Amino acid sequence: MTNTVLPFIMALLVVGSVVWLLRQRKLREKYAVLWILVGLATLVLAGFPQLLSIAAEVTGFALPSNLLFLLAILLPIGVCLHLSLEISVVEDETRALAEEAAILRAQLDSLQATVDGMAAGQAAPPRASGAENGTVAGPGAADVRPTGRGVKD
Repeated sequence: MTNTVLPFIMALLVVGSVVWLLRQRKLREKYAVLWILVGLATLVLAGFPQLLSIAAEVTGFALPSNLLFLLAILLPIGVCLHLSLEISVVEDETRALAEEAAILRAQLDSLQATVDGMAAGQAAPPRASGAENGTVAGPGAADVRPTGRGVKD
């Protein structure tokens, strides 16, 4: 009896925690699905432990615990892979935003210099920065043009 009660309680805690985090908006739905599935699978296996034995026989494992350990190892590997992919996307978005901010900063500086020159009563200074056509150029700088596209292409 205690062999099924503890896993059942643990699975209820996992599902309850995930639902609570979702309601508090601290966990996004796309991540919650995985944890709810893990909790529900644990609930089913806690309620019907013979299912693990049947699955182990069907997949060719000598012991049901070996199948459970394999699944327990594959789960964190899958989570790490998914989070690595998410980090790669965020890094690309951050780089694109930083480039766009640099271009906008250069254009702003050029416009500020023009306004300052006009306020001082001088003619508009020549635009060496290339802000009029959306490029930023300087000594040794590459030609960078804003794409006009959003971060997610």
